[in-house]
Amino acid sequence: MTKTAMHFDENQVRDALVKAWSLETAVQWTEENPASGQCNVTAAVIFDLFGGEILRTRLPEVWHYYNRIDGARYDLTDSQFTAPGARFDAPESYDDEASSREAAMRTIPQREYDTLKGALLKHLAV
Repeated sequence: MTKTAMHFDENQVRDALVKAWSLETAVQWTEENPASGQCNVTAAVIFDLFGGEILRTRLPEVWHYYNRIDGARYDLTDSQFTAPGARFDAPESYDDEASSREAAMRTIPQREYDTLKGALLKHLAV
């Protein structure tokens, strides 16, 4: 299967993600902090739709996943660190450790991935 990446527009994707995230895409989701718990599933969906790489940074007790597309780092769930109910502080610096889709998906049920991908595509109007 050949993967054809879509055109990546950070602002458009961020706007669509806020609408796409839900309790169905991560159990940590809240209305006040919609990005909470969404990093691994978001990194996997973004990788599948836009290509690039999946990177990670160590936070206390967990890995934080994000993407690099065309050489630029995009942490599309970074709002979770500053929103009400934040579970973790923002990383002081990013490790940018190379990771994989498999690692990001290791603790994510397929239904959460499928739900986020479908909702994101809908909100991107693809």
